[in-house]
Amino acid sequence: MTMETPFLSGFVSLIGRPNVGKSSIMNRLVGEKVAIISSKPQTTRNKIEGIITTDRYQVIFIDTPGMHKPRNKLGEYMMKVSREALEEVDLVLYIVDASSGLGRGEKFVIEQLKKVRTSILLVINKIDLVDQDKLNDIQNQYTDMMDFDGVIWVSALTGQNMDKLMDDILKFLPQGPKYFPDDMITGQPTRVLVSELIREKALELLREEIPHGIGVEIDSMEHRDENDVMYIRATIYCEKSSHKGIIIGKGGKMLKDIGTKARQDIERLLGNRTFIELWVKVKDDWRNNPQTIKTLGYE
Repeated sequence: MTMETPFLSGFVSLIGRPNVGKSSIMNRLVGEKVAIISSKPQTTRNKIEGIITTDRYQVIFIDTPGMHKPRNKLGEYMMKVSREALEEVDLVLYIVDASSGLGRGEKFVIEQLKKVRTSILLVINKIDLVDQDKLNDIQNQYTDMMDFDGVIWVSALTGQNMDKLMDDILKFLPQGPKYFPDDMITGQPTRVLVSELIREKALELLREEIPHGIGVEIDSMEHRDENDVMYIRATIYCEKSSHKGIIIGKGGKMLKDIGTKARQDIERLLGNRTFIELWVKVKDDWRNNPQTIKTLGYE
């Protein structure tokens, strides 16, 4: 690196409605799975950092919960996280879904963005799901409502235009230091990543009405050198007794499937064999209980 090529670094927030692909975009840019993904809306509940470091720049991405009108204490916390991520960053990526129209939800997000002084790029995701000749009309729906500092069409699924998105991001980064070590790809503690991977598999396997009421707490993580295995004990919380039976499944099959799928991703994350023991507990209306919300790491 020479004096002619200053090192760039900065923070970039990913903002948007639930299920528009924020986590998928961050994972694609970072090149590793640092945020869980699900077709269920409001999958991301906390602020998640994904980090890219090269010899020229370091970008810290902040993936946030989808912006929505909260219906409980957990929802209020999620919206607080999203709003805070609009402050003290160098760039905001406003992610929208090309395959869904500009409804009241998007208008709500745009009203929040109009209060922001930070530069904002409009990122139209999921362009693989729409006719290409409609993209200009889709773009105009948003740009008629607000002036953006740039617009780019991408597909996190196929990778289309993701390199160009990275090039555009770098245009907004200031000269600065390395905030994290070169080999660090997320600011999330390991226990949080593990709990999120378990929750992701539960979201993937369970029925539509159950996932929003699920939280995961890591009770213990113990590495035993004698057999190089990480032993993990975790509790899945749900809000109704009827949900507990569904999560466990007939003969414990559903709970076993959740553990098996989670173990595969956790072993890739930790780099060693893993044994997972899962339990299920009922906590009525826990999403409105500040103490439980804090216990589960949403604080």
